[in-house]
Amino acid sequence: MSYQAPLEDVQHILTHITDIDQFISDGLAEALDSELVSAILDEAGKFAADQLAPLNQVGDQQGCTLENGNLTTPNGWQEAYTQWKDAGWAALSAPEEFGGQNLPHLLSQAVSEFWNSSNLAFGLCPLLTQGAVDAIADHANDELKHAFLEKMVSGEWTGTMNLTEAQAGSDLSAVRTKATPNGDGTYAIKGTKIFITYGEHNLTENIIHLVLARLPDAPEGTKGISLFLVPKFILDENGNPGKRNDLICSGIEHKLGIHASPTCTMSFGDNEGATGYLVGEENRGLHAMFTMMNLARLSVGTQGVAIMERSAQAAINYADDRTQGAALGSPRGTSDPIIKHPDVRRNISLMKAMTMASRAICLMTAKYIDISIRAVNEEEKKAAAEKAAFLTPIAKAFSTDCAMEATSIGVQVHGGMGYVEETGAAQHMRDARILPIYEGTNGIQALDLLFRKISLDGGKTLKSFMKEMSEIQQTSNDTTELQNQLGLYLSAALNDLTETVQFLETEFKAEGNNNPSTLYYAATPLLRLLGLCLGGSYLIKGALNAEKANEPQAEKQKALASIFAHQFLTQTSGLKQQIIKGAASLETQTNKIFDK
Repeated sequence: MSYQAPLEDVQHILTHITDIDQFISDGLAEALDSELVSAILDEAGKFAADQLAPLNQVGDQQGCTLENGNLTTPNGWQEAYTQWKDAGWAALSAPEEFGGQNLPHLLSQAVSEFWNSSNLAFGLCPLLTQGAVDAIADHANDELKHAFLEKMVSGEWTGTMNLTEAQAGSDLSAVRTKATPNGDGTYAIKGTKIFITYGEHNLTENIIHLVLARLPDAPEGTKGISLFLVPKFILDENGNPGKRNDLICSGIEHKLGIHASPTCTMSFGDNEGATGYLVGEENRGLHAMFTMMNLARLSVGTQGVAIMERSAQAAINYADDRTQGAALGSPRGTSDPIIKHPDVRRNISLMKAMTMASRAICLMTAKYIDISIRAVNEEEKKAAAEKAAFLTPIAKAFSTDCAMEATSIGVQVHGGMGYVEETGAAQHMRDARILPIYEGTNGIQALDLLFRKISLDGGKTLKSFMKEMSEIQQTSNDTTELQNQLGLYLSAALNDLTETVQFLETEFKAEGNNNPSTLYYAATPLLRLLGLCLGGSYLIKGALNAEKANEPQAEKQKALASIFAHQFLTQTSGLKQQIIKGAASLETQTNKIFDK
């Protein structure tokens, strides 16, 4: 059950797909060079393998305990978090003004994969804190920034996101938590939030909650939601944790997976009201919170990559050691390692190809986020922001759907031993199951992509990606025979995508201002179709560039691109039919099943 950070694969994507060297030479990361990138990845990989991975199964078995509102994490958790904090990992991409290193999200997402791959339950804590830091830095007033950000950036305090309520779920328009002005610039927060990750723990001396709530005169719906910073301990005159705020963790969930990550029910204001501070403008809370939510969605996509990588490594290690049956060409009666059997090799290859394609999509998303923040040219920043917004639902949903497929395959490779807990394969599958659900279910991501992101700037962003993929396909026609063959597969997939987009454009025009109900049934297969085309394009681009650079791993990357082309790009024709022919049919047939 050991874990080793996939340094070679991550470096390949950074170099040959995201073009990090060009990113640096363009002045978008002045503190970086290729040697520093390699050093950061190497050190992060060592910490993940040596300190976090050994706690993964321990955390799963022990879980967290809650007594009188005080939560205890599993054995070794406090020590590991302290070492992680003291090593400076919390500050990687945070603003320098508050003690951060201001390194690109491109690098911090690569490093985040290692935390989550080695220990998904641990990785959730810094994931949410990073998002909270960004939300406060972008939207809070200077007083709040200077009071809270330095300790959050250092990792001395952690952050949470409090959105969900029992009656609301994903529908934030139904949020009922109240915020009443106290007359001194603070607010009394009263309400209950559920499913709050790391809402209570014993890792740090303070926890900073970002809470959605309604002012007394707020309009109905999402336009009446404000965002508040509510610390576990109110700060004293010296900026240190003082009086306990009126909030408590009243319960923790007993979950399918991520047992060591406390999922809390948080009660605010059971007495006089929890003291909160407004972040951003009144009734504009969702605008501020989306800064945190969008980064969290990309980070969950990275979690999908992470758990696929961990599951694949476990499958390879097991298949190398487990002997059973004679491999093709071996003498009868031989007992060979099962990794020599074709179906096992097929399964693991599918896992590896899905992991690399998803990793490329996530890191490309992070790159566009960086450009949208760091570029000097406003037009370039705007275009990059739209590309990041377009890719985010794909990164989140495609990667986490693949994670469910890959971890299930991982259990299959282990055979009967995968179905019991001792190998750890079952834990990976259990841990992965939450990923398509939280931070906006994958169905919500698909609807967001279809009805919001594809229409960005009149479809200009979608067309930009299609042009980019077409250029990769055309480049592949001028290279080796194998790459030329991959170009043919990509060409066919892009034709399927083009026909699908043309169909959707026609449908939208036909519907006019009416609710295009049929298209709701097309959203999920469309997201999968785009994910496959993007993932395949990026893998082919990486293989082409590695071959041009005469890289030692070029053959391996060409092999992964070939597997993805043959096994996954061939699915696009079926997805096209699901959308063009199947969406209307599915609506009709489901109406017959469910309508009374």
